[in-house]
Amino acid sequence: MQTASVLLADDHAVVRAGIRTALEDLPNLEIVGEVGDGLALVQALEQLHPTCLLIDITMPNFEPISTVRWIRARYPELFILVVSAYDDDIYVQGLLSAGVNGYHLKDQPLNDLKLAITRVLSGERWISSALLDKLLKPPPTDNHLPQLSARQRDILRLLSEGQDNRSIACQLNLSIKTIENHLTRLYRQLGVQNRLAAASFVHEHPELTAHSGMAMQKEPVEVQLPMDQQPAILVVDDNKRYRSQLRRMIGKVQPNAMIYEAGNMAEALRLVEKVVPWLSFVDVVLADEDGIICTRRIKAKLPASRVVLISAYPDREFHRRGLEAGATAFLDKKDLDAATLRQIIQDAID
Repeated sequence: MQTASVLLADDHAVVRAGIRTALEDLPNLEIVGEVGDGLALVQALEQLHPTCLLIDITMPNFEPISTVRWIRARYPELFILVVSAYDDDIYVQGLLSAGVNGYHLKDQPLNDLKLAITRVLSGERWISSALLDKLLKPPPTDNHLPQLSARQRDILRLLSEGQDNRSIACQLNLSIKTIENHLTRLYRQLGVQNRLAAASFVHEHPELTAHSGMAMQKEPVEVQLPMDQQPAILVVDDNKRYRSQLRRMIGKVQPNAMIYEAGNMAEALRLVEKVVPWLSFVDVVLADEDGIICTRRIKAKLPASRVVLISAYPDREFHRRGLEAGATAFLDKKDLDAATLRQIIQDAID
């Protein structure tokens, strides 16, 4: 049996030492490194390429949800086992949705930790038994989700992306105190205690931060469909300004749409599973990621969904590869006007 390499990530050296001691007698397992913060973790993953990451996600310089999603996208074969003191079910669900393979509570016996890592390495999902009752509770229905203002949705979206209060205030041109006041009310509306739990809640309920096409209309739209009948359209682009521009254009063309935004592949794939968009617009270049690969993965999850690739730098090779990946069309961004959008959306409906 091949030896599994494990990277330990916890900001307490004593805890890392205890885990190392507990796992030393497991066969075919080698601890290849230890780190104590998020920056060191990223470097160690790049250098060591471990089989498994055993991590406490409350380390310094580490935003749990967005970083776990990034790790999962960059290292899809990596097994991730969270070892944490937090037993909040929304917190746990958010991390499981972000891509971890298991969640183990620190107050459980060390023998259970051995079993947890063994199960995870065998391809199973592990959740500490003390969490199961909480996780098996029926989730809240959409009817019970709070009604949020456009400003609140923008704040929640930025929070779920890992932005701190100062960054959110800067992007929305508000004071930090105003953001803090908004967050206090938002926590109360969502029934959570902190920003991590709020981010987890948003990841479980992405419709909270979706933009309705109705908001783009100057005049009231005569027919407004129930939320479960409103078509979901996904915009995937690493340029926030362009995402907002395209969202507004789509809203004017299709006022009954619920429009979701993603800035990277991991976020896009998470939304695909949650909201099942029937139409996606994906930029060919997503920072250091490949929009064509993103298209292929969307089509693998939703074969019937339509994907339109867009680019500011159209290229024949991109066009060929994009169509092979399952894209319906490949368009130059400068050609993506209201008339073209209307035709694309109408074709998708038909």
